[in-house]
This record gives sequence, C-alpha cells and structure tokens, in this order.
Amino acid sequence: MTGHGEAHRHEQKVAVAVEVRTVNNRYFKLSFRASEGYASLEPYLEPVVREQVRRGTVQVNLRIDREPTADDYRFNDAVLIGYCRHLDRLIEEDKIAPHEVRIESLMMLPGVVTEKTGGWDLVESLWPLVEPVLKEALANLAKMRVEEGRAMQSDLAANLKVVAQELRHVEERAPLVVESYRQRLGERLNKLLSEFGVTVNPTDIIREVGLFAERCDISEEIVRLRSHLDQFDSVMRQEETPGRKLEFITQEMVRETNTIGSKANDAEIARHVIEIKSIIERIREMIQNVE
Repeated sequence: MTGHGEAHRHEQKVAVAVEVRTVNNRYFKLSFRASEGYASLEPYLEPVVREQVRRGTVQVNLRIDREPTADDYRFNDAVLIGYCRHLDRLIEEDKIAPHEVRIESLMMLPGVVTEKTGGWDLVESLWPLVEPVLKEALANLAKMRVEEGRAMQSDLAANLKVVAQELRHVEERAPLVVESYRQRLGERLNKLLSEFGVTVNPTDIIREVGLFAERCDISEEIVRLRSHLDQFDSVMRQEETPGRKLEFITQEMVRETNTIGSKANDAEIARHVIEIKSIIERIREMIQNVE
C-alpha cells in the first residue's frame, strides 16, 4: 500500500532525517539513498524496515549532517613545505614578490588541508542515533497505511456483498434451467411427432432431462464459492498479514465462477457470471497491494 512517513532528530551535534515512502508492489523491494559516506548503513536499516513492511516498494531517504570538528581535518606538513620551497625559488628568481605570498592562500592549495572521510567505525557509531529516527518514520508511515487499509477493507467488503448478491441470483435461476430445457425438449418432440408421426418413450425423455440436469448441476460450485466469500471476509478482518492468503482465495473464487459459467448453459446465469468475474478481477487487483 502507498504511504509516507518521516522523522527528524538532532543530538550530539548530529542531525538525522529519515523519509520513508511506499508504493504498491506484490513483493518487497527496498531502495535506499543516503548522504555521501553513509550508504554502508543499509545492512542495519533493511531488517528494521522489513519488520514494518512486508510487501511493496519502499524508498528510504537518509540525511545525516554532522557538525565538523578539528579532528575531521588533517594538516599535511610535507605538502606545505614543498609549496614553500617552490615559492622560495620563485622569490629568489624575482618572479614573485614576498608580499604576494599569503598564508591563507597556501592553506587553500591542494593537499595542504584534507578532510577525513567517514570510516566504517564512524558510520557504525551513528547507527544508534539513526535507528530510533527510522523507527519513528516507519511508525508514521504505518499510521497512514492503516488509514488506507481501512478504506480498502471497506471497499473489499462492498465488493464481496455484490458478488454474494449476484450468486443468489444464480442460485435462484439454476433450478429453472432444467425446467426450461424440459419444456424446450418437449416442444421439439411434439413438433417431430406432429410432422413425422414418430413415437417417443416417456422414459427416454426423463433420462435425457436427467442427464442434462446432471451436466448443468452447479449446486456444489455455488456452495464452494459462497464458502470462499465467507473465508475471504474472515481472513481480511482477523489476520494481521492476509495478502497472500487472500490472493489464493481469490484464485479459487475465479475457478468456481468459471466452472459455474461453463456448466450452467443459460444466458441469464452467464450474465450474472460475467458480473461476478468483473468484480473478482477488481478484488484481485486490490489485494495485490495488501500485506
């Protein structure tokens, strides 16, 4: 599910900001961006994110601003002495005047003062400051996702009701299909009898109608589909991470609906089946974003 959460903290002369965004995805995928030198924190960060987010594409942006100290810079005597010797030679050759040499200019020359890069020990030492900020951002993300989840649950429940209503229409129509076939068969036989004077054994008619009724019997499929609807609603309301189980139940709902459509052999039932299939497809698209 989509969501956004962020958190900030400043302590021990270090400012930490974490932003977490999620978008829909059937699987878990983490994308991590950090301030220069802190990308190595990802192995620490990923398990914490996985505790909160199990499905979806997660974008984590980490910004760390640390106030510089004197220990962050190194003065290179050898480089400065090399520059000074070269300047002395230029002064002796009257190519430059002594007053043109300024100490602040020398300090800005390449290699005289270098900034220490953050080593692994430094980066690792900052994790205790980053972790609570990350968890706070994830908590804010969870609040937003919970609100979206409630709206999705309401929408899914409404779709389940529509499927149940269409299924009731199918159940009411099913017994009439056999009767309609018996009437049509009788009309055709009567026409043949009147045109050609053929005699038909009533037992044969009963057997033919019985075979048709057996082929078109969808009572078991209706019971199973209704059971899947109840199970879907129960899993959706009770389980903490129902996504994958709901996907499986939806697949079974599609299977039973297809069987009803192929066996019913009735235009009106086919119309209800098409409606059920379109609603189940809508449900399947939605639950791909459920954890």
